[in-house]
Amino acid sequence: MAKIAFIGLGNMGGPMAANLAKAQHHVSAFDLSDAAVAAAVEKGAHKASSAAEAVKGAEIVVTMLPAGKHVREVYEKDVLPNVARGTLLIDCSTIDVESARHVAALAEKAGMDMVDAPVSGGVGGATAGTLTFMVGGSETSFAKAKPILEKMGKNIVLAGTSGGGQAAKICNNMILGISMIAVSEAFMLAKRLGLDAQKLFDVASTASGQCWSLTNYCPVPGPVPASPANRDYQPGFTAAMMLKDLMLAQQAANAAGASTPLGAEAAQLFSLFVNSGNGAKDFSGIIKMLDGK
Repeated sequence: MAKIAFIGLGNMGGPMAANLAKAQHHVSAFDLSDAAVAAAVEKGAHKASSAAEAVKGAEIVVTMLPAGKHVREVYEKDVLPNVARGTLLIDCSTIDVESARHVAALAEKAGMDMVDAPVSGGVGGATAGTLTFMVGGSETSFAKAKPILEKMGKNIVLAGTSGGGQAAKICNNMILGISMIAVSEAFMLAKRLGLDAQKLFDVASTASGQCWSLTNYCPVPGPVPASPANRDYQPGFTAAMMLKDLMLAQQAANAAGASTPLGAEAAQLFSLFVNSGNGAKDFSGIIKMLDGK
């Protein structure tokens, strides 16, 4: 049993911390939301009154935070000054590559092993412990982190050195955002042409149009019972989070001189959708905007 500090208990972090507690680890949990901490305690974690308190005496620190600025602040002010040399640091946030590498360099200088390990799989995957982790860091740090990540996920991939996990995540989610728009447009065209949605699904799901956005997360009600379309687009992955990832991809593309015209267009469309008050809806709900609703 390891002593783990878990900071950031939102829609994803809460279930992840619960799975670590379920695996019999001692989890000291902190979040700015008292309700989130209380929920984690109900799942077996132990309450910490601050991030600094959570990490004291911890062998492993796991963070799941909203953005790069939060990661920088928490590690610089709360984590690194309060953990012992040799502590394993795992940041599961989805942030910009530069921030991931900045924090990792500080950790290395302080004698810590650190990996960036953003996730894919949504709230359902976090709850079920079936997340995919895209990990950036040294092979030594990855080997230390993998047994912990396996308590929260099913697929653990070393994507490269520091920042590699973030690079893999934003590339993957750019594909996802673009493909969801393409699938949504196809269903809206089918609707105008009088083609039944189920018939299109039956064809495309077994033909060259097959993709995850279609077969696992179909944006129209009916064909995939587990998709958010059947729950009025209650989120597994919010439109606001998709927009965040698409903007990170554009930031990285601009810095690297990469041409991503479809990624740029997807970011613009999701920006319109979110700015129309739909940020808390599932990202597949963008089909409603494409339908003129």
